[in-house]
Amino acid sequence: MRLNKVYVFSASFAYSAVRYSKGGYMHISEGVLSAPVLITGAAITAVFVGFGLKKMDYDKIPEVAILSSAFFVASLIHVPIGPSSVHLILNGIAGILLGIAAFPAILVALVLQAILFQFGGITTLGVNTLNMALPALICFCLFSHGVKHENTVIALGSAFGCGFTSVLLGGIMVALSLVFAGESFIEVAKLVVIVHLPVMIIEGILTAFCIGFLRKVRPEILGGLHEKG
Repeated sequence: MRLNKVYVFSASFAYSAVRYSKGGYMHISEGVLSAPVLITGAAITAVFVGFGLKKMDYDKIPEVAILSSAFFVASLIHVPIGPSSVHLILNGIAGILLGIAAFPAILVALVLQAILFQFGGITTLGVNTLNMALPALICFCLFSHGVKHENTVIALGSAFGCGFTSVLLGGIMVALSLVFAGESFIEVAKLVVIVHLPVMIIEGILTAFCIGFLRKVRPEILGGLHEKG
């Protein structure tokens, strides 16, 4: 009986720590994750940020800054889901346009969110950055060729897939972080993915709209368009 009470208390704390983090479900708060998870996340993020900065051209800095700002602002746009709410992320569009440079862009945005609005926390910056930026990089690898296809249907379909998948993978990454922190977080981990299903669709549509617009006015930002074939 006592063990059951401890489990219920731990699960309640886990839910509250993630749910009531001011940034929403995708920002993991201080005091939730174990030290090994925090250290591992910080170390992996540091490596990717280093590579991202090394690969970033000087001319790319304004674009990185703009997308970092977009990621920062997106967290302030909340979508009501029943009694709770989730927010837009835009890591898919950041990934498709920046590639590995999405890591430093997202890190800067998360640092500002943690300092200015107490979203997430300082000790969880490494894990939170990894959870958002790694899906962005994966989506770049999966969909960057498709969004440059001359066929508009294929390009927009790839863009939708990028936006949808980036949020899906982000939710899975957050869920895995919580699972590694302890068994009491498993139910919360499932909830993180489920509540973001509407956001996946919204971000898919938004990413498709952005890519469609860029294809018309600034296709060079996408690296040019491929020929049919």
